[in-house]
Amino acid sequence: MAVEAVKLDAPAGVEIRGVDLAQPMNDDTFAIIERAFDTHGVAVFRDQQITPEQQVAFCARFGDVEINHNGAKFGLKGNPEIYLISNIVKDGRPIGTPRAGPRWHSDMCYAKRPARATMLFAVEVPELHGLPLGDTAFANAAAAWDALPSGMQRRVEGLRAVFDFQGRKRGRPISAETIAQYPPVEHPMVRRHPNTGRKSLYVMRDDCTGVTGMDAGEARTLIDALADHIIRPEFVYRHRWRKGDLVVWDNCTVQHRAVIDYDLPQRRLMWRTTVKGDVPQ
Repeated sequence: MAVEAVKLDAPAGVEIRGVDLAQPMNDDTFAIIERAFDTHGVAVFRDQQITPEQQVAFCARFGDVEINHNGAKFGLKGNPEIYLISNIVKDGRPIGTPRAGPRWHSDMCYAKRPARATMLFAVEVPELHGLPLGDTAFANAAAAWDALPSGMQRRVEGLRAVFDFQGRKRGRPISAETIAQYPPVEHPMVRRHPNTGRKSLYVMRDDCTGVTGMDAGEARTLIDALADHIIRPEFVYRHRWRKGDLVVWDNCTVQHRAVIDYDLPQRRLMWRTTVKGDVPQ
């Protein structure tokens, strides 16, 4: 079966067909995948049956695979690159982070080199009487930039925001070592994609705590207005998970949030990997 990249009927995303991620992949096939990924921001692979090692190997095609700061507690045994996102409890303890990412964000935006790509593989999908739960929503920040009035584009381009690891409320205490690893950092509020050159808004309500050289009140107003603009319905694709889905997204082009509309006995188990990116330009 020939490899196809079929654009989703949505503001972001492409479905890659004709690829079995459990099999070796040649460079020509990956070139098709990477081009579609760079263009559309979210790549969806349905009906996959892969091992942890195969996910890590595919993830490594996009760049250096990172070990998440939650990996020490929720890394998959034998494959520390895979961080478990799950509400499953075993022997009285959670096996993964149960409520990861309920607010809009871009992964690792508080790092000097934020994640290029994030990959989730659906091992177990919660459902209620056949209705899948636990969607992930993606907001196309490139389309949001394109839709800004020219006056706002001129106002924002060239500005830099302060991103702070401690700006976002987190579901559990964070160690002092992790906090020290991610001091506040500045990134441009308008990013240029390293491969396509397309511009995207790079602003998040929680992680952005200020704008360099701007009064705190004015900065907060600007951040909130842009953050609200990015997540307008016309820019959002909501992915409904099926077991065997692998979804990889570009943290420059899209922001995302988890829809946490389930609880035990509905079980969710995702394998997450991330790829280190470049310093935003």
